[in-house]
Amino acid sequence: MNNFPTKEDIVKNWLPRYTNTPLEEFGEWILLTNFQDYVDKFAERFDVPIRGLGGPMTTATNPYGITIINYRMGSANAATIMDLLTAIKVKGVLFLGKCGGLKKTTEIGHFILPIAGIRGEGTSNDYFPPEVPALPSFKLHKFISNIIIEHKQQYRTGVVYSTNRRVWEYDADFRAYLKKVRVIGIDMETATIFIVGHKNSISRGALLLVSDIPMYPEGIKTDAMDRMVKDRYMDMHLNIGIESLMRIQKEGEQIKHFTFD
Repeated sequence: MNNFPTKEDIVKNWLPRYTNTPLEEFGEWILLTNFQDYVDKFAERFDVPIRGLGGPMTTATNPYGITIINYRMGSANAATIMDLLTAIKVKGVLFLGKCGGLKKTTEIGHFILPIAGIRGEGTSNDYFPPEVPALPSFKLHKFISNIIIEHKQQYRTGVVYSTNRRVWEYDADFRAYLKKVRVIGIDMETATIFIVGHKNSISRGALLLVSDIPMYPEGIKTDAMDRMVKDRYMDMHLNIGIESLMRIQKEGEQIKHFTFD
């Protein structure tokens, strides 16, 4: 006799366990981040409590049906939260991440709306064969791009490379490879979020903030640079994410139309 629980059984038990948040408290629209400062700012703005402090993941939910989740860092954690979110009825997920800008046209403080992610992190291979592209949901990105323009902010589009290697800047061969594949940015989770979202039929997008220029020695992230990016750009990054989900929710436009088996 097969006594193993179903995936649905597991995620409904694990999502509250990882976040210390009851299933019924989650909103239908999700902001993902790997920075606790974003959750703190969100909770302060809407005067709501933070759940899960001291645990693996933290959350805060505003009165308008939006939940922000800090899943920590790395592609394995990104895949985990995208699996766990199948425990609730999610209408859309937006990842507010930071990335390294790899083109001369990408400056610190610019935003990137990725049109795809190269799956260099390996985690996504557990979900689909390597030849399956990691793509966002176009209509979610269309909404975000309009709001970025309304805020008179700079943004770029292009392909980003996601890797499990956090320390790679010293590696000349890897830098040469990144130039060869002509990616616009590099991070650790975007491709994972896109591919696991595809696997789980979750509409997903990513708004990445360029926080360093790692192809140049002076552009490699330092503590001082990280503080500067936080002070200058974090509020705008978070505000655009919140406004995007609130607007698409209010205007009621469908961001998912078809299901392919």
